[in-house]
Amino acid sequence: MFGRSSVIFLGLACVLAFSGCDAARQTAPSPVNENPAAPNDSASSPIPYKQEIIATGLDIPWEIEFAPDGRIFFTERGGSLRLIDQGKLVDEPVFRFDDKLYTQGEAGLLGLALDPKFNENHYMYAYHTYMNGNQPLNRVVRLKESGGKATLDKVLLDGMPGNRIHDGGRIKFGPDGLLYVTNGDAASPSVAQDIGVPAGKILRIHPDGSIPADNPFPGSPVYSFGHRNPQGLAWHPETGQLYSSEHGQSAHDEINRIEPGANYGWPLVQGDETEAKPDNNHTDKAGPGPLMKPILHSHTVTWAPSGMTFISQGPWKGHLLVANLRGTQVLHVVLTEDGKGVHASDALLKGEFGRIRTVTEAPDGSIYILTNNRDGRGNPKDDDDKIVRFIPAFNK
Repeated sequence: MFGRSSVIFLGLACVLAFSGCDAARQTAPSPVNENPAAPNDSASSPIPYKQEIIATGLDIPWEIEFAPDGRIFFTERGGSLRLIDQGKLVDEPVFRFDDKLYTQGEAGLLGLALDPKFNENHYMYAYHTYMNGNQPLNRVVRLKESGGKATLDKVLLDGMPGNRIHDGGRIKFGPDGLLYVTNGDAASPSVAQDIGVPAGKILRIHPDGSIPADNPFPGSPVYSFGHRNPQGLAWHPETGQLYSSEHGQSAHDEINRIEPGANYGWPLVQGDETEAKPDNNHTDKAGPGPLMKPILHSHTVTWAPSGMTFISQGPWKGHLLVANLRGTQVLHVVLTEDGKGVHASDALLKGEFGRIRTVTEAPDGSIYILTNNRDGRGNPKDDDDKIVRFIPAFNK
């Protein structure tokens, strides 16, 4: 299950200078490098990493979280919340979501987050799809962990629209201590513009499920809307600004800078469109506010971007890494100094591990990826799926 360490070299764009701060929030995004094997607006330099295979033979791992005591928790889409303790994968799940769990297509046990006060309260939060009669729905629950086992504590969000596709599923605690949740449009595009429906939204709640008083729509968990299938959340380590990744339609995958109450356009527009096009069947009524443009999007290729992370230490501090499923890579993005545009984009691990569900930075600066070659859309090898760790050179 565990592989030997080896030293590899990743083709990472080593960006030596940032562009100026003249990019406005709603100007067109920087050009996308359609051939990500070749860096865009950057000098390429091989960077040494120590590679470790942490676990293999997994059942579509979706999210990974690091406890303050060094334990690693992760979800498998088939319903198991699992644990790596002292470097070893524990056979028995921490918790098993069996009751009415719905796992068709992209659905199942998805996001996971540990409470910021996990050392004190041992609360864990999970996002999963379940069947309510004949209708798939999504919900966020809180678990309480003790001794490597967990029990269900409370349902925080329930009845969110679900489907075999476009379930969103990422949950993360922000710097403000609040829980952010992505819910896709559940294959019903028009609901993304309806503030009264959680689908096609990024939501924001307190850890007990209550609604923050400063949410942009009073009494509503909705934080931003007009999303198709957002699957990534990450905050810049210095500014605290929130960014999200989103699956587009026929390419047009997006990286968005998230503002409270903002409308990101789906299904009225996608990519850098400014007006609805009749041939796209954009006949839905727009919700409130101007339609925000992504800071980066694909034009003719499909990334299928999922989990993402900002690097918070070392020479790449402030750089954004985004896992790509269809793209079989990690997209590396360097923002402009003001964070409102993209200075350079590049690709890591192109084709080396297949479909990559998430990428995240551990507290020690290591980078972890989760593969998803057994999700029904990949070409799994005998040891798939796996968790891989990359130890940066500055941690030597």
